[in-house]
Amino acid sequence: MLLGRVTGTVVATIVYEGMSGVPLLLVQPLDKTGQPKGKVLVAADATRMAGVGELIYYEGGREAAMALDPWFVPVDHAIIGIVDNLNTQES
Repeated sequence: MLLGRVTGTVVATIVYEGMSGVPLLLVQPLDKTGQPKGKVLVAADATRMAGVGELIYYEGGREAAMALDPWFVPVDHAIIGIVDNLNTQES
């Protein structure tokens, strides 16, 4: 699982069969301390509940394609859940 924060939404003008009703969201990847890491990416929201500003966890690759129903739709990243709380410990 990967950690990220939703930063915006994407509007698709053409929707692939099987992706109807699945929100596409912009996600800023985060490191284990909650700091931004890497470039913003687009993720399909398998929960259909995530909103801008929320802390989420997501998957990429094959696991992302399996998170949606029907399986194996053409996505690179999918939001799997919403994080309620993040606790980090400094060594």
